[in-house]
Amino acid sequence: MDMLKDADAPTASATGRMLRHFSLEMTAKDVPSLEEAARFIPQGTRIAIAFLPGETFEARLHAAVRVRALGFDPAPHISARRIASETELRTFLERLAADAGIKRLFVVAGDPPVPEGPYEDALSLIRSGMLAGLNLESVGVSGYPEGHPDIDGDKLWRAMFDKRDALGELGISMTILTQFGFDPDPIVDWIAQVRAHGIDALIRIGVPGPAGIKTLMRFAARCGVGTSAKVMSRYGLSITQLIGSAGPDRLIGDLAARIDPVRHGDLSLHFYPFGGIAKTAEWVSDYAAKHGN
Repeated sequence: MDMLKDADAPTASATGRMLRHFSLEMTAKDVPSLEEAARFIPQGTRIAIAFLPGETFEARLHAAVRVRALGFDPAPHISARRIASETELRTFLERLAADAGIKRLFVVAGDPPVPEGPYEDALSLIRSGMLAGLNLESVGVSGYPEGHPDIDGDKLWRAMFDKRDALGELGISMTILTQFGFDPDPIVDWIAQVRAHGIDALIRIGVPGPAGIKTLMRFAARCGVGTSAKVMSRYGLSITQLIGSAGPDRLIGDLAARIDPVRHGDLSLHFYPFGGIAKTAEWVSDYAAKHGN
């Protein structure tokens, strides 16, 4: 029995490290769900607030204020191409700082093919200087372990270097939040490449929270995430299995078994709650109790 415990120890330790400072994602409309789930979420947990089309700035601001009031750390998203003007961005940022006490943001280019205002991408927004004077501690940027369907690899690496340097000039640290995935292989390989490129930022590995299989497949197709029969099988899904639900147990276990803290550096998990915040938060709480030592 002791030998089994010793063999399990490295994986359990790695799991604990990734879960210790996990983060969750929500949208403005998810405030009631977050309030319901709050008892399962450790105080101080980082809660990312997505910047979805159709949600107002007031709704996003209200969400950030409620996240803070519940004892969590709000990290609002800013979709650069959806910002109509410098005034709109400045007003939103100033209110986030004043009303929600934000210390973190996540900046992404966004989906519109043509910018709705002056910011072509995340880098142009960072370089605008609009983030200065907000007392931000960190800004998150996107990471794509499986690549981006519209951006070649060299350009993705160049953008990451440029964002790191631009944030450094502002005295703000960079964190990296990855697209979610089902397959540990490209995730672990990509993290090793990030470190080999000399980037030592905290990486938050995106994983899908427990959800119905149809829901998982729909989000994967929408986001361009690999869903081959082999990948789905490794995750615990079958191409013929369209009912029921699945959680990221196997994915997290595989990641924990392969992560080397010396080689892969500072890592944490970020949960995309496709099956709902309450369901995801309760699942994380139960999983951490079992595997997070």
